[in-house]
Formats: sequence, C-alpha cells, structure tokens
Amino acid sequence: MGDQIGTLHLDTASVHMTGIKGTGMAALAEVLHHRGTSITGSDVEERFYTDELLQRIGVTPLPGFSPDHIGPDVDFLVYSAAYDEDNPERREAQRRGLPQFSYNEMLGALSRGVTAVAVSGVHGKTSTTAITGIMASRTDLPVTVVVGSAVTGFAGSDRLEKSATLIQGGEVLIAETCEYRRHFLYFHPSVLIVTSVEADHLDYFRDVDDVSDAFVEFGRKLPNGGTLVYCADDAGARRVARRLQAERTDLVLQPYGFNADGVGAVTAYTVKPGEQSFRMAGLEERAGGCGAVTWTVGVPGRHMVVNAAGALTALQALYPSLDGSLIEAWRSGLASFKGTSRRSEQVAEVDDVLILDDYAHHPTAIRTTLDGFRRFWPGRRIVVDFMSHTYTRTEALLDDFVTAFDQADVLFLNEIYSSAREHYSGGMTGESFADAVGCHHRDVRFVPTFEKAAESVVRELRTGDVFVTMGAGDNFRIGRRVAEMLALRGKNR
Repeated sequence: MGDQIGTLHLDTASVHMTGIKGTGMAALAEVLHHRGTSITGSDVEERFYTDELLQRIGVTPLPGFSPDHIGPDVDFLVYSAAYDEDNPERREAQRRGLPQFSYNEMLGALSRGVTAVAVSGVHGKTSTTAITGIMASRTDLPVTVVVGSAVTGFAGSDRLEKSATLIQGGEVLIAETCEYRRHFLYFHPSVLIVTSVEADHLDYFRDVDDVSDAFVEFGRKLPNGGTLVYCADDAGARRVARRLQAERTDLVLQPYGFNADGVGAVTAYTVKPGEQSFRMAGLEERAGGCGAVTWTVGVPGRHMVVNAAGALTALQALYPSLDGSLIEAWRSGLASFKGTSRRSEQVAEVDDVLILDDYAHHPTAIRTTLDGFRRFWPGRRIVVDFMSHTYTRTEALLDDFVTAFDQADVLFLNEIYSSAREHYSGGMTGESFADAVGCHHRDVRFVPTFEKAAESVVRELRTGDVFVTMGAGDNFRIGRRVAEMLALRGKNR
C-alpha cells in the first residue's frame, strides 16, 4: 500500500476524503493540503470543531455520502475506519477503479522515509503526543505532529487556537497511533513510545496477552538501532520492553516515569492546587551544566507528569546533543500546555462550579484521572457523569469499573454508548451497570437520558463543586447543557 501511495505524487494529486470531519481525518487533510494535494471531503451534516479547521484550508465538507461527491478529477480516496465497503462513495471509487486507502494506511505511508515517532498505548497517547508537539513547537525542529484531539497552543500566529496538527517541516513526523485492529502496524517508526498496555478493545483482542503481542509486533518494526521509549510505571509497557529487549539487542531502550532510571526518571514531584512540578535529573545531566530545571504542568493528574516525562524522553532521542537553550524551550512549552479537547478540558466555570470534560473510558484511566482531580482541587466535591463506551468493554472490565470511581463524591451514569463496530448479544445494560457500580460506590444514580441527567446534575451541584462529564461517548453534551442551566439559574436569583 505504501509503495502504491508513493506513486500518487501528492503535490499534484486530487483526493476525496470520506468521513473528513473526524479528528484524524481532518488533521490528515491539513497535512496533505500543506503538501499540495487538492482535497474534497464528505461527512454527516452535524457541525464539529473540525469544520473550522477544514474551512481554514479551503475545504467545505459535502453533506452525507453520495457517489456524486467523487468528482471526475479525483485520483484516489481516503476513508475513515468508520466506513466500510458498503459506503456509497467507496462503492463508487471501486466502480471507477480508484485506489482507496484507510486513514491508517495513509498515515503509515507518510511515515516512510522520515524520522517517525509513533506514540502508542491503551491510554495516555493523545496527551503524550500533544505535549511532545507543544514542546517541539518552541524549537526549530522541522516536524509535523498529528494528534487525535484538538490541542490548544500549537505555535504560529496564523493558526487556530486549537488544532490537531503542528506543521513546521517534513523531516520528522510525530503521530498518535492506534492499537485497535492493529492499525498501528501500517506505521514505520524510528522511535516508538509505549505509554501503557493492558486489556482493552476486547471486541477484537482475545485478552491482555493478545494486546501485548500486538505492541511487541509493532516494536519489531523499529529499524536497527531504533529507540523504544516505554513507561516504567506501567506493568504492560515493561513487559513489552522486556520481550523486545530479549529479541532485539540492537534497540536502545529508554524507560520513563517515577520508576525509571536515566534520562526519563521523574524526581522531586510536588503538587499544589492548580500546578504540578517535577525534575528530571538524568536529562539535566545529559544536557551538561544547564543546572537544576523545574518542569511544571498546569493540568491535573500525576499521569500527566508521566506523559510529560515520556514526551521529554522521546524528544531527547532526536537530538545528538542537548544544551540549556533547548531545555529552556521545552520547559517553556510544557508550562504553556493547557490540555486537549476532551482530556481534562475546562468547558466553563459558572456560578463557582468548574465544568470539565474528559475522554477517560477505561477503568485505569478513570481512576488515575479522578485521583488527579482530587489532588489538583483538594477540598472541592467532585461530581461525575459517566457514559460507558461499548457493551463489550463494560462487561469484560466490569470488576475494574466498579472500583474506578472511588474519588467521585456523586456519580451519575447514563445508558451505555454502543459503537457502530460492535455486535453485542449479552445482557449488560446501563441500568445493570449502575447496579453493579452501586454495590461499591456510596452515591450512584442512573439517569439514561441527557436532558434528565442535566436537570439532576444541576439540582445536585453546589458552590465550589467540580463537575466532570467523562467517557468516550457523547455525554459531553450534558456539560454544555449544565453550563447553560447554571447560567440561567444565576440570572434568576
């Protein structure tokens, strides 16, 4: 596939993108536009933040999916994984003999022939990629960064406040890569970051060993002398590293985190309301005389410090030498990091209630995220509305889910969000999920519909609370509605 894409001459080609409003697809559109490709695309009529990004590069998505959307000059089609061969545009491309590539195939092709950094992991990859990009944006590294979420603060006065891409050159590609269905195997990494490896996507993977096998297979794609950057705080990532080390003595292994040694080791960690700080003495030592450096993170969660350490460890692998000016550029970039969409995103602060939205949908991510909120905002009640993502995941990880919400003072649960890719015939429902969690948690309330959930949340919220919508579904809409209702309540007092 990569060889076939390489014959397309992207600087003069014309592409149609089916499902162009997805974060990854829109980011890919921006990268292709930068390379000179002519772009059309189509998607659902609902408006997303990516509409603004696409408008900026002169692309207005066509509504819906139709064979007529593929113009006579189109050379090839790129499609989101959400759309299979029965999509009318894909059928039309097949009829006309046009080459078709998935998003992952296209991203993998772009990783050929450059220094490519793949960020992988069951969770943590989006924030790690974004942090890496923010720090790179403060330097002259000729890099393109592709993130699976909108990032606040990618550099450049002519850029949107939020974007899923950073483009300041084409010699280095840093990209978030997905393990689902082993999609990341299309990518050709020079440096591979592994943030976490545990059981997930069990509608596809057999078990945690199958997940681990996929990451090992990805690691085998590293070139001779390639670098594996792995989280020493994660048992699954350590296991993958041990297996690759046994197979590939040529690889450079760089651990990071609180349990790491060397340049990736986190030390002197402190947290106070609104800020976390730490040091990386090994990195300072390698920089040679830059002195003690305190790194600060302005978003909550110990896991964010670990993600920052992973980003720093990967970045230093790209540089044969470090100096104080580079360290300061990275430090300044990290301090400016404000998070990404749906990752500890601040939606609003209304009537002295802080409203957040977070994508955490795996029990481990939920637990660490809520623990981070508790440390970041001590003394404030944490009220959570959670929508579990896929019946398959909910049932398979139920024992872990029931203990994941300990730091929530009040927990609202919605109906489970089913994926279009899921074929489930079991007995798990949103109500039975709530019953199971309620056997462990002190205050669980099942409110399946969004409007009733928003009404219930508003009745519950008090001055000083932190309200979090959490999950990979669409319950983020509840947070927006709660903000509207709180503002109206304030006006009516």
